[in-house]
Amino acid sequence: MKKIIIGLTGQMSCGKGTVAEYLEKKYGASTYRFSSMLRDVLNRLYLEITRHNMQTLSTLIRKNFSEDLMARVMAKDVKSDNNNLIVIEGIRRMADIKYLQELENFKLISIEADSKVRYERLTKRTENKGDTEKTYKEFMDDHKTEAESEIPKTMEHADIIINNNGDLKKLYKQIDDLINT
Repeated sequence: MKKIIIGLTGQMSCGKGTVAEYLEKKYGASTYRFSSMLRDVLNRLYLEITRHNMQTLSTLIRKNFSEDLMARVMAKDVKSDNNNLIVIEGIRRMADIKYLQELENFKLISIEADSKVRYERLTKRTENKGDTEKTYKEFMDDHKTEAESEIPKTMEHADIIINNNGDLKKLYKQIDDLINT
């Protein structure tokens, strides 16, 4: 079997993590997250894992070391992974896919969901400190930050679109259909 590399893009709380987790559990995929690098650094510095801190750190890294540094690290990690199915979660910028698109059998998948659906999901999960208390206006304002603002442009370059406005059963069926083709 050829190595298949799936990149997941989409706005916050669209279901990227859910898709990655499903592919890992059901199909044995290796999973990578752009945010893991940021979380590692923040943990090492004993700073809180908040959306704001991750966005600030990402901006500092990209502005001081290069816009595509995290993408180069990710591409190198993926190249050295011997698994046949690899999932990369959290692609936000065109620079993020620059090196990944050069990898054989890379497919960019856009996961789409309405903003109200995504807001409900965000406030119910506890991934980042402060998300459960966000108002809808704050949630929508987050989309204007540097880290989130390029996502729609990246989504336009997707090879495949998954609609995630439904329940998990519908989402999983779309993923299974995708894997089986």
